[in-house]
Amino acid sequence: MTTDHLTHETAVSSPALAPAPTRERRRRHAPRILRHGLFITLVIVALYPVLWMVVSSLRPDGSIFTDSGIFLDTFAAENYTEGWSALTHPFSTYLLNSAIVVLGSVIGNLIACSMTAYAFARLSFRFKKSAFAIMLLTIMLPIHVLIIPQYVLFAQLGWINTFLPLIVPKFLATDGFFIFLMVQFIRGLPRELDEAARIDGAGHPRIFLQIILPLMTPALATTAIFTFIWTWGDFFSQLVFLTDPGKYTVPVALRSFIDAQANSSYGSLFAMSVLSIIPVLVAFTFGQRYLIRGIATTGGK
Repeated sequence: MTTDHLTHETAVSSPALAPAPTRERRRRHAPRILRHGLFITLVIVALYPVLWMVVSSLRPDGSIFTDSGIFLDTFAAENYTEGWSALTHPFSTYLLNSAIVVLGSVIGNLIACSMTAYAFARLSFRFKKSAFAIMLLTIMLPIHVLIIPQYVLFAQLGWINTFLPLIVPKFLATDGFFIFLMVQFIRGLPRELDEAARIDGAGHPRIFLQIILPLMTPALATTAIFTFIWTWGDFFSQLVFLTDPGKYTVPVALRSFIDAQANSSYGSLFAMSVLSIIPVLVAFTFGQRYLIRGIATTGGK
């Protein structure tokens, strides 16, 4: 009796019978583990250039391209102090110039594109479909096609070497992508809101300002974030229209660290590049929630 009881207890607690649920659980979680491992690998690959830039900003110029990997052997924090004052003006001047251009571009796009989008989405006028189609065609035009006529026009206006060519067009609703994005968002709003406002005696200006505009927060936030990122990193148009070193923006100033005829200061270049991406990271971090909501509720999806 005792022997049978011990045999039964040993059979129940035998480890040979236990792994079956464990193996099944591992088999069930294997795809998830592989998927997360793949995502982590892709994140590491995507972030490696940024990590390499940060590490290179702390290396002497002589060891930036000779040392491999992202581990520091020597620490050269003077790259930041030297890079800050290495050019004709302190780097704060270029940061301020970029901030002025970015702020003007963001305000211009928010005002002009939202008003244009409301007109396309809610108003009825002649050649509306044709105008909307032409607006969409402007999205396909590369900047290299437009830059020469724009330069000629702005040169005749005396705007070269000023911030006006970079800011004023934004107040004329020249970014068709943001117009399309806001049009799709406004079309998703119920027209009953407009009809209720008209019953109360509201016209189009009041409907736009008091009804539609407060509901467009996700689309406006998406426009502001994209405009900030694209304008902050814009190099070509800022290089064309700005010739005075005192008017340089951050991308143009970073290019000044590389001189084909003299010694290039790569350590200072990477140090100032690290500082230049901080505003973009901050803007994306605080606006990520609105950015995802705006893309999900507009034609961006």
